[in-house]
Amino acid sequence: MKNRKRIALSSDHAAIDLRQTIARYLAEQGLEVVDIGPTTPESTHYPKHGEAAARLVASNDCQLGVILCGTGQGIMMAAKKVKGIRCGVCADAFSARMIRQHNDANMLALGARVVGEGLALDIVEAFVNADFESGRHAVRVEMINALEG
Repeated sequence: MKNRKRIALSSDHAAIDLRQTIARYLAEQGLEVVDIGPTTPESTHYPKHGEAAARLVASNDCQLGVILCGTGQGIMMAAKKVKGIRCGVCADAFSARMIRQHNDANMLALGARVVGEGLALDIVEAFVNADFESGRHAVRVEMINALEG
């Protein structure tokens, strides 16, 4: 895996186990992981966890973020409300690689009730290893960023 300084990880209660598996995997690859929880299975609200991870990425304290909830959709919607965040939900490695290469995504959302552990690790690996290709894609990313106002 290509080295990145720091990867923010967060989830709601539905995805604690998968998030912790991903944290261990990324650490084994030599990446610095900032796992901001939660750590207990009590019901919690995915918007606050998506926002917290997104703020770490938007501030450049972490270069990338991986966030999880049951489907990945809700936590992604919350993260994308933070200025500067480009996040996509992926259920396959191809899409994860493409959102980095073509959309300069800085966050990945996963659904713990959608993908299994092995597939999730493949998706995370594809996301973390891909780099933005810039070129013709840079104009489109600038257009996306301009929508923030």
